[in-house]
Amino acid sequence: MENAKTRGDWMTGTNGHSIGHIPDSLPKGYDDLHELLGELEQLELKMLEVVKSHQHIIGELNEGQQSSCTNLLFYLALRSEDIRELQNRLHVSGLSSLASSESHVYSQLNAIFQRLGRTIHPDEKLFYTYENAVRDIRRKGQLLFGSKKEITVPYIMVTLDSEYDEDYHEIRELLLAGMNVARINCAHDDETIWASMIDHIHKASKETGLSCKIYMDLAGPKIRTIFHGKKAGKHKIEIKEGERVYLSDKNLEEEKKVVGCTITGIFRQLKEGERVLIDDGSIECKVDKMTADWAELIVLRVSRGKPFIKSEKGMNFPDSKLSLSSITDFDMECLPFICQNADLVGYSFVRTAKDLERLQNLLKDQVKRELFIILKIETQEAVKNLPALLIQGMREKAFGVMIARGDLAVEVGFERLSEIQEEILWICEAAHVPVIWATQVLDMLNKSGLATRSEITDAAYSGRAECVMINKGEHTIEVIETLNDILLRHGGHHIKKRYTFRPLNIAKFYLSSVREL
Repeated sequence: MENAKTRGDWMTGTNGHSIGHIPDSLPKGYDDLHELLGELEQLELKMLEVVKSHQHIIGELNEGQQSSCTNLLFYLALRSEDIRELQNRLHVSGLSSLASSESHVYSQLNAIFQRLGRTIHPDEKLFYTYENAVRDIRRKGQLLFGSKKEITVPYIMVTLDSEYDEDYHEIRELLLAGMNVARINCAHDDETIWASMIDHIHKASKETGLSCKIYMDLAGPKIRTIFHGKKAGKHKIEIKEGERVYLSDKNLEEEKKVVGCTITGIFRQLKEGERVLIDDGSIECKVDKMTADWAELIVLRVSRGKPFIKSEKGMNFPDSKLSLSSITDFDMECLPFICQNADLVGYSFVRTAKDLERLQNLLKDQVKRELFIILKIETQEAVKNLPALLIQGMREKAFGVMIARGDLAVEVGFERLSEIQEEILWICEAAHVPVIWATQVLDMLNKSGLATRSEITDAAYSGRAECVMINKGEHTIEVIETLNDILLRHGGHHIKKRYTFRPLNIAKFYLSSVREL
């Protein structure tokens, strides 16, 4: 690869001034370093061009988020390229391979330039050092999740339910065990029960002197199976692979096996060939034919012992682009209570930056206290739009992201979940956005009192996030204590991993969509 500029020429930054000088020669035997320098300069030019094209957007963001957005854009530009071979050569040459530089990309790149003898005259606004990034993410984590003694160990969020409504002692024990955030899901119970639990939390926090933030989830659109007509209510239909099932809002003729959806008319938004997943993906169907009254599905897979479609089971449409509001009428009813009582609001099934903008505008009209948004990433569309969601979120001084691995695994496929959750962690680190690791953490330990080997590994991996969420169970106290022990032991190891950078589809999609605008 040829040099981006002739050696000895000056390079120009986003504001037009010179940012570096390339030496005319390097020591004898260092010809490969000249080539490396040229390739790195080409990357630098692309990164600077992407940031320059976003200057009008950066200027509209919260002042404290502008450097974070710049770093995110540098990272997206870098990760839209395949630099694995370049990384290997950098590593062999004893230079940084740019791995683990998510939070301070341009600063790391210029550290390499300095090792190669290029003089740097940077625009200080473009630089975000590792120390600044660590401090910024930690500060945002404290804004979201509160204060804690051991700042190098993630916060722990615990899901509460109506059982805690009349059990102050149990909530107090959760705080003493290490709960930092209490989660209330607005899809369950009601305001009376929520208020009682919140009162218990405030009382226990005051008594113990331990901070505990209140997180409340908006329920979002409830996409569940239902049955119409005489079969309405608790019903089920037996199915088998290769059989045909009809998705409809009507009660069709008796010989057809018909299932409905809680979202009226959703079948009309489907297209032939798209998948329909039912009951956490244990039943997989494909749209074979569309009519005005139904979508005809072929059952492709039944991965469960009892081959039935039951009512009130989740439905996912991973291949479909649905016109569906992420904020329901019920969510609107819950917002006043959330604004008055919560520290954090979880945005379920958010898909686009426009979705987020709508919630931000709603909160401006209602919030009389500090309330931070948590973006729950649980659909393919949200993953694809993650950079745009983060940039929209940067209009506020802080917000967070939850990797909601339940629905997300169904949407992207269980086999891709590990890859996708890794990419979300990288991109959020580049944006200096705190992350919540959620769903089934130490789940068997919580239910049975004995952890599986694999979930111990999963719990250790969760330490790469700023907060870990656990669900309720018979052994919640033990789960908190075990999780804290795992995270404390593992904390000194996980930053030592080295990664190579093949192109990220999320980065490529965002940059290509920007160019089309």
